[in-house]
Amino acid sequence: MTSVAPRVRKAEKAPKSPMQDTYWPWIVPGILLFVFIVVVPFFWNIYLSFTKWNGLGSPKWIGANNYVKLMGDDVFWQSFLHSIVFIISMAIIPTVLGLLISSALFDYLSPRFGNRVSTVMRAGFFLPQIIPIAIAGLLWSWMLSSQYGIINVTLVQWGIVPSTDEAPNWLGNASLAMLSVNVVLIWIQLGYTIVVFMSGLARGDQSIHEAAAIDGATWFQRFRMITINQLRPEIAVVLLTTTVAALKVFAPIYVMTQGGPGSATNVPAYFSYFNFIQTSNVGYGAAISTVLAIILIVLAIFLLRMQTRQQGNN
Repeated sequence: MTSVAPRVRKAEKAPKSPMQDTYWPWIVPGILLFVFIVVVPFFWNIYLSFTKWNGLGSPKWIGANNYVKLMGDDVFWQSFLHSIVFIISMAIIPTVLGLLISSALFDYLSPRFGNRVSTVMRAGFFLPQIIPIAIAGLLWSWMLSSQYGIINVTLVQWGIVPSTDEAPNWLGNASLAMLSVNVVLIWIQLGYTIVVFMSGLARGDQSIHEAAAIDGATWFQRFRMITINQLRPEIAVVLLTTTVAALKVFAPIYVMTQGGPGSATNVPAYFSYFNFIQTSNVGYGAAISTVLAIILIVLAIFLLRMQTRQQGNN
């Protein structure tokens, strides 16, 4: 008597979701735009960095000569050091001030004067983020003008300096120009950090603060032990975005000082633009921007891994 093996039923395929057949038309245009706007220019820039080209005719392949020249270029290294200084004014100082101000707005002003007052103040701090950089730069250039700027005029009216001829040349003096640009960058970035930290405070557990206050903890103790720990994800995001912004800062330098006086406020992004446009040394400018892009990518990966590791430990 022959036995018949049982027939194994094939696993039924799960029915396809209607979205599986329709999401590609929405993704493909974005992918194509990303390829043609970001990927292709990026690799074309890398190719140009190995050439000598003035923007006309065909690029001439010269190998790594631009990078060898770049490694010995004092102006480039000086501009990179300026970027490190701008990290302090665009990332470190705004983060510290943003933590203190947002905590004061959330813990002190809102409970005593209502959300409307804290909202108005938060909007005022965020206003520099809304103003176009070109307009903000022109505004500060006018305010810092040595002859008719409101700052020097005020110093003369208050008797601090005898006349505008003897007033500080904020953008014409090398040391004062660097200080002035740093102040403007702090002014621009501060509102961004406050808004992010205020959002983080709104999602936090306020019962912990109330319990600590009942136990006698001061505001600074609660800020140091509770607020900063609750805002760790926001602090990581703010430090990442502001550090990257500091390394690639361009518009404020272009509008206010154009890297001057001399090279006192020069940064890699403006130095690359200067070689691209003003001296038509396209290959050398491409090498500068390529090095800057590599630094930004490595830094972003490092900061993201640190953030992921901290979240995993928590």
